Amino acid sequence: MLDGIDLSYLTEQAEFILRIFIAALLGAIIGYEREKSHKPAGLRTHIFVCMGACLFTIASFFLLPENISDSADATRIAAGIVAGISFISAGSIIALRGDIKGLTTAASLWVIAAVGLMIGLGNYLLPITATIIAYLILRFDRVKRSNN
Repeated sequence: MLDGIDLSYLTEQAEFILRIFIAALLGAIIGYEREKSHKPAGLRTHIFVCMGACLFTIASFFLLPENISDSADATRIAAGIVAGISFISAGSIIALRGDIKGLTTAASLWVIAAVGLMIGLGNYLLPITATIIAYLILRFDRVKRSNN
């Protein structure tokens, strides 16, 4: 402790803030692609989903008081994130006369929620890799369609 400041607390909080910024950045990468493709869930939606999943994960795994964490199952938050994002994603799917639109956007929201969850746990390599792969898949589809 330095003059009443707990450096370990500040270091931990700085790490959490870094995670939130990384989640926002990765959400923005996929959201930008969806926005550019004029999809119903774009830049802000993907940022919020990724940040929200990150924040819920940080809160459930790292910020619970020790006396509560023994009786609480922190993994329930991860299950809640999956259920919640499934509900939001369903809103982006439109079915009209046998034509279904919005499935890829729903899937991108689902993936970006998983990315946020992983960032919240402090894993960086897997979610960054998943974001790059997802972006390339989305871009490849746009290039393929423009060539037809």
